[in-house]
Amino acid sequence: MPTKAFSSTHPVVLIGAGNMGGAMLSGWLKSGVPGSAVIVVDPGPSPAMLSTINEAGATHLTALPKDLKASVLFLAVKPQVMETVLPAVKSAVGPDTVVVSVAAGKTLGFLEKHLGKAAMVRAMPNTPAMVGRGVTGAFANSGVSDPQRERVHSLLRVSGPVEWVPAEADIDAVTALSGSGPAYVFYLVECMAEAGRKLGLQADLAMRLARETVAGAGELMHQSPDDASRLRENVTSPGGTTAAALAVLMAEDGMQPLFDAALAAARKRAEELAG
Repeated sequence: MPTKAFSSTHPVVLIGAGNMGGAMLSGWLKSGVPGSAVIVVDPGPSPAMLSTINEAGATHLTALPKDLKASVLFLAVKPQVMETVLPAVKSAVGPDTVVVSVAAGKTLGFLEKHLGKAAMVRAMPNTPAMVGRGVTGAFANSGVSDPQRERVHSLLRVSGPVEWVPAEADIDAVTALSGSGPAYVFYLVECMAEAGRKLGLQADLAMRLARETVAGAGELMHQSPDDASRLRENVTSPGGTTAAALAVLMAEDGMQPLFDAALAAARKRAEELAG
């Protein structure tokens, strides 16, 4: 983390300190960004977040002063309130500012309409960022310089890997796959637990088994150099129980067409949110 790139005169300004904004803030502080270089703008942060801000020596404001110019301006508010928030932060965008939005569906064109031409990045992290195990897709417009991109990358990567995509439209697909993806995994756990209950297990036992199985499989995949298909094959003995289950899950009407339809629906909704 190039912490020297951030200072009280070149601050990181975070607009919104909810779950995602708060997760990013905690990661920045742990990775070495000095608290004195961070300004958090939120009218009502949680007591825990306010304590984190104060302990780090960061600055908390309920509104931006007109004379403040950000080095990096992070927009971590919900898409539904973005249009209301942007006019109040326009003054913080200077010629050397890079704007980073993590709001689903809000395009760079939308941001430019409210903030003017500027160096801008659309990023889509996901909720495992809250435990340092997220992944972020990002797209930078032509106004982002190499040093600005490196600065943004260093801030995003504190919560996990960062994947830069070549086209802004790809961010909607990233949203459908990894942005919304944790919810699919949580629902998989629910389905596995319910199927176990229907096989005769106690509901709480089935849920514990399902949770730990998915968490453990995820950790194994995280640590292993093998790709997912190889890991699946390693678990599957010919003619065994796993093969019997996979014959159902991998059938023509199994999981793949369901995921195709689900991600297409999510991408469509992301496009609709863009207006």
